[in-house]
Amino acid sequence: MKQFSLILFSLLVCSSSVRGGDAMPGDLLRTLNAAIDSSEVYTGYKKARIEELRLRKSGARSTEDIYRINCEIIDNYESFLCDSAEYYVLQNIRIARSLGNPDHLSESRLRLAFLYSLSGLFLQANDIFRSIDYGRLPADQKCRYYWNSIRYYENLIKYTNDSHLSDEYKGEIGRCRDSLLSLLPVGSTDWQTERAFQLMEQGQPDGALEIFEGIFRSRDPQTHPYAMGAMCLAKAYGQAGDSAMEERYLTLAATMDIRLAVKENEALLALATRLFEKGDIDRAYSYISYALNDANFYNSRFKNTVIARLYPIIESSYLYKLDKQRHNLRFYATMSSLLVLALAIALFFYFRQTKVISRARRELAALTQELISLNRNLDEANLVKERYLGYFMNQCAIYINKLDKYRRDINLKIRNKQFDRLHDLSLQAPGREEEELCRNFDRAFLNLYPNFVEKFNALLNPRSRYTPEEGRLNTELRIFALIRLGVSDVNQIADFLRCSPQTIYNYKSKIKKAALNGGDNFEETVRKLGSLSLDAFPSCLPADNA
Repeated sequence: MKQFSLILFSLLVCSSSVRGGDAMPGDLLRTLNAAIDSSEVYTGYKKARIEELRLRKSGARSTEDIYRINCEIIDNYESFLCDSAEYYVLQNIRIARSLGNPDHLSESRLRLAFLYSLSGLFLQANDIFRSIDYGRLPADQKCRYYWNSIRYYENLIKYTNDSHLSDEYKGEIGRCRDSLLSLLPVGSTDWQTERAFQLMEQGQPDGALEIFEGIFRSRDPQTHPYAMGAMCLAKAYGQAGDSAMEERYLTLAATMDIRLAVKENEALLALATRLFEKGDIDRAYSYISYALNDANFYNSRFKNTVIARLYPIIESSYLYKLDKQRHNLRFYATMSSLLVLALAIALFFYFRQTKVISRARRELAALTQELISLNRNLDEANLVKERYLGYFMNQCAIYINKLDKYRRDINLKIRNKQFDRLHDLSLQAPGREEEELCRNFDRAFLNLYPNFVEKFNALLNPRSRYTPEEGRLNTELRIFALIRLGVSDVNQIADFLRCSPQTIYNYKSKIKKAALNGGDNFEETVRKLGSLSLDAFPSCLPADNA
């Protein structure tokens, strides 16, 4: 009893989501999926219920009690495990014969015929129907006889799938239903149900819907009749052309069948077919696969045949969709790879171009700086040339005047026959003029490059540095001052300073030995020394010494 209570509690917890009056289709499908995920639990509940009945049977006190408990076991197995239900029906047939009870015997044989029709053993079921003496059946079993006959012909229609035979079997169903309606109490639930089906056969689904909805509202959601009522509504809505409501009630029926561990799950197969027709291939394949597993568990050749007729179609569509998805995935993966490759190539060229541009910018900056330096040096050289041109023109004018004065003195002395004075004049050394030339050069150069001596001394060892008089240069400094001005020829320097080239070489060698860097590129460094003082140019020109 504890296990049975656990089953009822589980179903009560889920009942609110199964009623589905206001639930949306998506919610119902999620509920169905949750039920499928928990199907093993529901199957366990069913097995526990059957095991409880077996325990009761082992403690039965009479054969009659065993028969009644077997009927309960058959009720549980009838929609759960077909061959087990058949086993207990055959057992009840033996019990009925041993008891000599014709009612029990006919009841069990009608049950066996129903099971045979569910199993696909239609010939055996037909033999049982023919062998039963209908006239001797009790009233309730006569109803059972026609109800089982209707199920028999309905299953034959599904099994044969033949339009000619289908019309014949529908005719038999109509006759059986008319007979059944004549036996049932008018207005009873069973009578209303069969009347609704009769209206559907007559093409009046609206009338059938009105009846089915009234019955369905009275059903307990935790029962198999609730699932059957939902299935009836689904069929009626399907005939009325309302596919949305058909799908809703098929989902409700399938969900309750799974929760009750009904393996003869007609609703789930119908739902899979409906979803396949509307293009929901994934769900259709999932549901029909589950329905096929249920059919295999139920062990019914009839159910397997019906599902196997539709399963390959849905499976092929599903596999085609998967193949198409894989093809699309490969296509998108290929395109993504190509895009990544193109992006990588673009980035490669971008960074390479960036490096080229960056290098070009650095080179341009260096060239610009070099050009600026060259322009500055050129401006400086031009300015020096311009200023020194004026300076030396002025010096030339002075010396021309001196030469003219010297010429007049010589002429005068010749006219006056002052030959001794001429001889004395020719013996005079040009020391005064040399000293004046050096003083003018020193003053002009230091006015142009006032920090030359300081910068030059910075290139030498402290002990070898020079400290000339204010505004004067010594011979070593004059040599490198001339180099700073661009005079690099040793002979020119020697002529200007009135000494031998060897003397110039000696001075240069001496200073290079005293250099901090060992004399490497010393002259090139000297050429860059000092800052040009532009303000000094007006005062750098010496006064006229004429």
